[in-house]
Amino acid sequence: MSDTVVTTVLLVGAGFFSGVLNAVAGGGSLVSLPLLIFVGLPATVANATNRIALFVGGIGSTHSFAKRDLIPGSWFKLALPPALFGVVFGTWGATQIGDVAFERVLAVVLLAAAGLILWQPLPPEYSGQVPEPPAGAKRWWLAVAFFGLGVYSGFIQAGVGFLFVALFASQGIDLIRANGIKAPLILMFTGLAIVLFTFTGLLNWVAGLTMAGGQFFGAKLGVRLQVLKGQKWVRSVLIVAIVAFSIRLLLRG
Repeated sequence: MSDTVVTTVLLVGAGFFSGVLNAVAGGGSLVSLPLLIFVGLPATVANATNRIALFVGGIGSTHSFAKRDLIPGSWFKLALPPALFGVVFGTWGATQIGDVAFERVLAVVLLAAAGLILWQPLPPEYSGQVPEPPAGAKRWWLAVAFFGLGVYSGFIQAGVGFLFVALFASQGIDLIRANGIKAPLILMFTGLAIVLFTFTGLLNWVAGLTMAGGQFFGAKLGVRLQVLKGQKWVRSVLIVAIVAFSIRLLLRG
């Protein structure tokens, strides 16, 4: 089997697996990013190129959530503007600074997110209503949090899904709907990051689109799995994935 065929199989397979993981919990980039580096892309190019697959996977998961009416519009509208603003700063930072030290910080943040999910009582199963976004000072603090997640997403993005789900769950939103809000948010600001990275020359479209094919179908399977199995299963997968990826980040290199 030629090196080209092996590389293609690896990229499609990694895309599929990371698509499932991103739809269910997040962290798929912690699979796809190392693989892009393994097949020969420089780290900065891999970081930018990974967004192509994430964008296509985001189309698949967003479509699946939308057709099941699982995306609370009021929360999406609250989160999108500050997150997009943050992406601009984060993408600029990704072209200026390496990401190894930041991954160490991410590992600690992810473990804190796992603790938050374990400490927070499981939100009630969906009964036809989602709590409305808060007003006043709490709304502004949430906007700041969404801005910060946007900055991080623009910079490296790996694991940002964990943090979005944890934030929404802390507001009393069940985990399936939290993933439903997360999917179109990540789709939108990943698209913006791709536009910004285009001007830097860091995108490898062949590798990105090859991985994207697997990620699209993996994302659709991930949505189906969590809808069928419920939010207790989602929380279990989420916590296991967070701890596993945190350990991997701490041991890297």
